[in-house]
Amino acid sequence: MTVYVDEAIWVWHGRKWCHLIADDIDELHRFAREIGLHRISYQGPPRTEKPHYDITGFERSRALARGAIPCDRSVIVTVLRQLRRQTAKAA
Repeated sequence: MTVYVDEAIWVWHGRKWCHLIADDIDELHRFAREIGLHRISYQGPPRTEKPHYDITGFERSRALARGAIPCDRSVIVTVLRQLRRQTAKAA
């Protein structure tokens, strides 16, 4: 399974933020735990259909050091679409 992180470009509360996603939700949670994220910061169903963590630029650096793949928005969209199809098939 692969974990992806996009560029930290969104500014909020004086920090730059980005998205951490994976092609498997269990892998996403495992990886997030490894870099010190709390499950409460997860954003996914039912609040949003896009399972991800919003992370800071600092957390992005930790994710990259642990093996996350840097990517652009097009990869994020592709992975999220694949997850949506997997979820629909499982339901």
